[in-house]
Amino acid sequence: MGRGKIVIRRIDNSTSRQVTFSKRRNGLLKKAKELSILCDAEVGLIIFSSTGRLYDYASSSFFFPFLFLVK
Repeated sequence: MGRGKIVIRRIDNSTSRQVTFSKRRNGLLKKAKELSILCDAEVGLIIFSSTGRLYDYASSSFFFPFLFLVK
C-alpha cells in the first residue's frame, strides 16, 4: 500500500518552523556536497532563512566571487 498524499503548507509554530528549516537546510547542503563529489559537478547553493540570514555552499572557488555579489 502506498503512502497518502500530504499537503505542503507553512508551519504555524515559529519554533517548529525554525527546527524544520535547520534540519532540511543541513540535508540540502549535504545533498549538494554529494552531488558535486559523485558527479564531479560545480554546485552553488544559496539559502535565505525567514529571518533573512544567508547560508551558502560552493563546491569550489569558482562560485566564490558570485557569492559576494549576492551578499
